Amino acid sequence: MKFNSLLLALLSGILLWLGWPTYGFAGMLLVAFVPLLMVERRLRLSDTRRAAGKVFLHSYLSFFIWNIATTYWLYFSTPFGMWFAVLVNTALMSLVFLGYHLLAKKATQGAALTFLACLWISFERLHLDWEFSWPWLNLGNGFSETTSWIQWYEYTGTFGGSLWIWLVNIFVFLSVLRFRESRIISKRQFMIKRVAVLLALVIVPILISQIISFYNFEVYKYDGGTKVVIVQPNIDPYSEKYYITNDSIVSHISSLALPLIDPSTDLIITPETVLADNIKLSNLKQLDYNRAVNELRLTLLEFPEINYLGGVSITEIVRDSAQINPQTNLYRDGRTLYNDYNSAMFLKVGDSLKIYHKSKLVVGVENFPYKSILKPILGNAMLDLGGTVSTKTTQKDRAIFEMNNSATVAPVICYESVYGEYVSDYVKNGATFLAIITNDAWWGNTQGHKQHLSLARLRAIENRRWIARSANTGISAIIDHRGNIKESLGYEEEGAIKGSIRPRSELTFYSTHGDYIARIASLMGLFVLLFSVLRRGKMKRK
Repeated sequence: MKFNSLLLALLSGILLWLGWPTYGFAGMLLVAFVPLLMVERRLRLSDTRRAAGKVFLHSYLSFFIWNIATTYWLYFSTPFGMWFAVLVNTALMSLVFLGYHLLAKKATQGAALTFLACLWISFERLHLDWEFSWPWLNLGNGFSETTSWIQWYEYTGTFGGSLWIWLVNIFVFLSVLRFRESRIISKRQFMIKRVAVLLALVIVPILISQIISFYNFEVYKYDGGTKVVIVQPNIDPYSEKYYITNDSIVSHISSLALPLIDPSTDLIITPETVLADNIKLSNLKQLDYNRAVNELRLTLLEFPEINYLGGVSITEIVRDSAQINPQTNLYRDGRTLYNDYNSAMFLKVGDSLKIYHKSKLVVGVENFPYKSILKPILGNAMLDLGGTVSTKTTQKDRAIFEMNNSATVAPVICYESVYGEYVSDYVKNGATFLAIITNDAWWGNTQGHKQHLSLARLRAIENRRWIARSANTGISAIIDHRGNIKESLGYEEEGAIKGSIRPRSELTFYSTHGDYIARIASLMGLFVLLFSVLRRGKMKRK
């Protein structure tokens, strides 16, 4: 029995892996948890004293396979960071499953399974909000390569996908249990009914998606819309990016963009931190007078209607106590304070420079999680997750930039594009299309950059917004409002894309209401937990 349980746990891990984008078939996610649920039930009924420990270990095996097989590419940026992310995230997932097991010992099967779905979705919501945020493996992300299945994300967001996965898995699990318990004579009829319901659970959402997709159909043409030139400079971040002057970078991106620029061009987009040589200022307003910035104005803004959006690294030396915030850093001299920014800057003719600071930060790379608690313990050093030794300074609001043609663009920087409700804040603030600027070169030519591009397709569907994506080494792309990639430039290719974006102003249900499914799931999970505990207490007293 131990051997069979291990095989079932292995099977769940393998199904989760093979169901994940960008190489897998998402349909496997709809049954991936069934073997692990069978293991938990077997252990709960057969070994009550040591069941909890065994459930944790078996689920840890499943989730470790899933985590390591899908996010191994973090190793190429930071070996320690990869192991930290994999081992800790696996443990958190296993604790969620252990929570289900503990309640299943006290509650009915139906209540326990409801609690499991709610607890898992609540865990995914936690991963969007806390400072050790890592929502890469939130289940709803698993459909990013099968966008024709999930056009209804404009109503539900990715939590609708997570809920769908759990509903089907739970139905299949209960069907297997009841099939075993049914009489021999009725098994055929039982199977026919169950298969019919299962097909409905799988096919109906896909059919609804097809209908929604039909009503959102648009013919892609270069004529009309907002004309963009997306630059992909292909600069190695390890050996080149931080050793090239900003003046040289301006010359390089200009040489790539200028051949595609004409009087109809509306926007030029360059990647995250394309000006990587930290611009040191005593006040952010001084950025308008920086030589490299002004060279960009002179070189790229040849026509009066052209706008520019690109990344820049800024260090602001703190000379006024009003500039100090919880993310302010101290130089090694022990005296000088500074704010460190990973920012997007926006230029247009006849107007001052506009700026937005990246505000969803990569754990350990750009922020010190729970700094006030951990800093006294760890000292004045960042957690070694492959990052710098300083914390990036963020801003509260999602900025949008208004272009000369009245279209409004959201400057989404890198990791921010993984967060559904967060990106929707740009849209609620008036963004008519999204620009994602990123640098995915840290992981090499692995699944990392492919998955990151794929996740951007979900943001397009959720908000019904076109996306222009500029990635340092690729993949740069234009994505339409249905999540389809219309133009792209492959990984490690140097060049630029010329295409058309269709600005849209309507708000989707998801843009307006955000992750309401996760909020409902948290309340429902709490209700099921309290109800089950109180009900058991009453039964004991009787």
